[in-house]
Amino acid sequence: MRVMVMIKGHGADEDKITPTTEMFEEMGRYNEELVKAGIMLGGDGLRPTSAGAKVVFAAGGDTSVVDGPFAESKEIVAGYWIWQVSSMEEAIEWAKRCPHDAYYGAEQVLELRPFYENEDFADRMTPELIEKEAELARRIQAQQQGA
Repeated sequence: MRVMVMIKGHGADEDKITPTTEMFEEMGRYNEELVKAGIMLGGDGLRPTSAGAKVVFAAGGDTSVVDGPFAESKEIVAGYWIWQVSSMEEAIEWAKRCPHDAYYGAEQVLELRPFYENEDFADRMTPELIEKEAELARRIQAQQQGA
């Protein structure tokens, strides 16, 4: 199963966090363990919300853009991993090993969310839709290999 692991941060504190060499070294060691175990498919840290934007789709059909920072956000996604694991229990055990004190201070939250797979929608996915999804996945992989 694929799982997205989101590193949660506090919106009010995001500008106060300055990555240190120690943080990079500690997270590098953890990422090395994930890669060595064969579960890490990807992951990155995200820039502060001040560098981002939100696209908001209103009920009446209006679309607006809100530039960061997102002052109203109490929690933000500061980074993520995508893991391939055998179970949610395995993902949780790996998440418990994540360095935390040196990374975000006293409290850090990792949110783990399994991805939907086509099999989850077997009663609604036609063979044509499944093939279209597979073709998109092949094209994405080809683009990444050509990059």
